[in-house]
Amino acid sequence: MAQPSTRQGLIDYCLRKLGYPVLEINVDEDQIDDLVDDAIQYFNERHFDGIERVYLKHKLTPEEKTTIRTGVSTTTATSGVGITAISFQESNNFIKLPDTVIGVFNVFKSDANTISSGLFNIKYQLFLNDLYYYGALDLLNYAMVKTHLEDISRIITPDVQLRFNKKQHRLYLDIDWAMVNENSYIIIDCFRIVDPSDFPKVYNDWWIKKYLTALIKRQWGQNLIKFNGVQLPGGITLNGRQIYDDAILEIEKLEEKLHNEYELPPMDMIG
Repeated sequence: MAQPSTRQGLIDYCLRKLGYPVLEINVDEDQIDDLVDDAIQYFNERHFDGIERVYLKHKLTPEEKTTIRTGVSTTTATSGVGITAISFQESNNFIKLPDTVIGVFNVFKSDANTISSGLFNIKYQLFLNDLYYYGALDLLNYAMVKTHLEDISRIITPDVQLRFNKKQHRLYLDIDWAMVNENSYIIIDCFRIVDPSDFPKVYNDWWIKKYLTALIKRQWGQNLIKFNGVQLPGGITLNGRQIYDDAILEIEKLEEKLHNEYELPPMDMIG
């Protein structure tokens, strides 16, 4: 019971931490369900254990390719009184991604028009003809030549230009779709959330248990604030404000700990 592996097990754990069943926790079940969703969403967006880097492949069907190359969407915009409406068109050059994908890092090149591809590429010929025994090739010179060839390859066939917004789940690829063959695969390097329904160990994460407990405590205090100072039978006085304030401090400390210890640092941009 101390290691919850289900959604309800996590809820029961947090309620026991707040004093249940010795104390009555004045929070509705629907409110608790909302707080569980909030905690897991925050975990997926901020915690380094809340996402995983995966490689997804998508087979481009002939129907998709036809839609991408020929389909357009039109938007009409007007501004001011007496101004003629202006129409804008946008190409449907996007692939629909699963809702679990929250970020796209890279899309591998979908064509083979590179210097380092094919049976007779320079790299293959260099190893076939020059590297006939160990130490015959100057590795420094090879590394410099290989870097130069990669620069040429990047100029001839640039990297795939992409655009992605996790609210739309559309991966826009700004490429020449005529060069992409039908039934070919597009390899996507992306970040996907760790869904607790597939990986139940998420429910036992130390930070999630502490954070959800604090969220329920805050909701409990918020529900009791309007009854603050009311005296119950037996001389007990409700103090919802104190419960609420304590929960706010706990939430701030847990979020600060998440940002300082469990969140991936932002990537530096050079150039």
